[in-house]
Amino acid sequence: MKKKYNILLVEDDTSLGYLLSEYLKMKNFNIVWEVDSTNALSLVNEEDFDLIILDVMMPQLDGFSLAKMIKEQFPQVPFIFLSARSLKIDVLKGFSLGAVDYLKKPIDEEELVVRINTLLDRLTKPMLSKVESSLVELGKYIFNSNNLQLIFDGEVIQLTQRESKLLQLLVENREQICSHKEILNSIWGKNDYFNKKSLNVFISRLRKYLSKDNNIKIENIHSQGFILKIL
Repeated sequence: MKKKYNILLVEDDTSLGYLLSEYLKMKNFNIVWEVDSTNALSLVNEEDFDLIILDVMMPQLDGFSLAKMIKEQFPQVPFIFLSARSLKIDVLKGFSLGAVDYLKKPIDEEELVVRINTLLDRLTKPMLSKVESSLVELGKYIFNSNNLQLIFDGEVIQLTQRESKLLQLLVENREQICSHKEILNSIWGKNDYFNKKSLNVFISRLRKYLSKDNNIKIENIHSQGFILKIL
């Protein structure tokens, strides 16, 4: 089954935002649509997105400024700009900020879907081809890092890429402290206060997923990091 990608759409035009979000949902994408650009950074801290689509011309915080802030904290997350501004200098600025594409309004929904699929397939296939097949027993669970899955008594819990990477790091260092710095630099790309808050959210998610086996614990070592213990 093809992976269902998570996409953040930041678009303050409610008509266009609704149209694009509904169309992309029809095309089997998980869409989070945010009209307020100032809230987008918090969403990126809380959710694990495969792609971010940003409108350029937004009040309070424009798409270029938002992209720069996201890129500083999450350099691995690809993003696309949508804009009515078609001057060459604007397009060049978009790509100089690290955009993987720059689409000019009015947006053709079918073209957008084709570009998204092409970009995500290109970005994820090299990464997935390097991952060796791996099934790990965690107490009563089976962790399949290839398919981003936790399996308990036949029930499959589908993980996000970041959840899977975090669990993989804890598994590789089980019974040892994984420091905040090591985790954040390895998975988030930067060790800072905001990413640390995001890490705590992801640890809570993993604890919830693993809660059906009381012998599995992710312990918090104050001011140091986390330990995965299997009793």
